[in-house]
Amino acid sequence: MKTIAPVAKAKIIRWQQGNAQEVSDLLALEAPLQVRLQFGEGADWQEMELATTMRTPGHDMDWAYGFLFSEGIIKQKEDVLLMRYCKRVKPEEEGNVLIVKLSPLVSLDLSSLKRNFFMNSSCGICGKAAIQSVTCDKIPIQEDGSRVSLKMLVDMQDQMAMEQTIFKYTGGIHGAALFGRDGKLLFLREDIGRHNALDKVIGAALQMKSSIMNNSILLLSGRISFELIQKAAVAKIPIVVAVGAPSSLAIDLAEEKGITAIGFLKSKSFNVYSYPERVDFNI
Repeated sequence: MKTIAPVAKAKIIRWQQGNAQEVSDLLALEAPLQVRLQFGEGADWQEMELATTMRTPGHDMDWAYGFLFSEGIIKQKEDVLLMRYCKRVKPEEEGNVLIVKLSPLVSLDLSSLKRNFFMNSSCGICGKAAIQSVTCDKIPIQEDGSRVSLKMLVDMQDQMAMEQTIFKYTGGIHGAALFGRDGKLLFLREDIGRHNALDKVIGAALQMKSSIMNNSILLLSGRISFELIQKAAVAKIPIVVAVGAPSSLAIDLAEEKGITAIGFLKSKSFNVYSYPERVDFNI
């Protein structure tokens, strides 16, 4: 199976200080990834096309684990018997189709799989219905009691910046990073889609030990939108931090699910929108 690079070369005209020059540049690659789900038992195995997302190649299986978990299709890594790239595809589809075979123990509601996933902010339903659709408990109180400070958050942001390799070369990609409550980086993933980057992080954590997310801090390179809080709620991540702004519906969901939401992280300031008891303001 060929490896697809996460960047693509392009010839551009760069205008700088009155001069125009043709140079080579790197772009973040955007390509489709399709998931085909296999499920059933014995001779009754079935296959269906579950979803297709536009993503940046790399950590595709992390994404698939995270997406399936965020959508409630799987609860643990053991729910997946097999995951591999499909070999019987057209040449242009090679490396862009994943086969996921579920355990027969997984109870699959086919009607729920036909619904429209919350993949963007124009889902066409009201905010109240969107919040009610996120069927998960509030964040369980399984934390060590430690609080985050500005110094820790800035240190985390510096760690993230150092590890965002694709962003350094392209400037056109989102990052999501999971940290322990001691501020140490656990996982970082990048993708053209912010929701994909988070799914990759959740999938990586799920394959190691899903419970580590219960006492973690999620750092996002952009804004906090509803679907990102939705995924954090399902993963039971108690603290979500972003360098950008949150949306109103994202904060409504954070309040509902017990998540501390922090936005506009800068070197000397940040805003806390919900559950400030997890934050140390004594800098």
